[in-house]
Amino acid sequence: MDINLAQCFIAVDDHDKALAFYRDVLGMEVRDDVGFEGMRWVTVGSPDQPDVDIVLEPPLADPNASDADKKAMAELLAKGLLRGVIFTTDDVDATFERVSAAGAEVLQEPVDQPYGVRDCAFRDPAGNMLRFNQPRTR
Repeated sequence: MDINLAQCFIAVDDHDKALAFYRDVLGMEVRDDVGFEGMRWVTVGSPDQPDVDIVLEPPLADPNASDADKKAMAELLAKGLLRGVIFTTDDVDATFERVSAAGAEVLQEPVDQPYGVRDCAFRDPAGNMLRFNQPRTR
């Protein structure tokens, strides 16, 4: 039995800003950008991983959620308290230079971690933490 990741979700408060970052800065391809029941369904993904989509969605996309719950999630997103994602790269230093040159908020410059990767971290335009890992060669 094979089990594979098909989609993951990243909360965003502005689809246009998110698209500019994930498409133009990170080089993701836009796979879907459609309206659905008053919402916007946007997926992006790495050209090297055609079977994995990243869904850019509002902080609480459930149409049955209360206004209070939607507000609470938006506040958590604004504080950067929602979970982020970890990407792999074959050159973390070049990735750092490209993303920082685009103006992304730097959380951590490239550093060798004791658990075997060299990594760096940023916030996306919505405040999510994104880490970029490169396995170290021995």
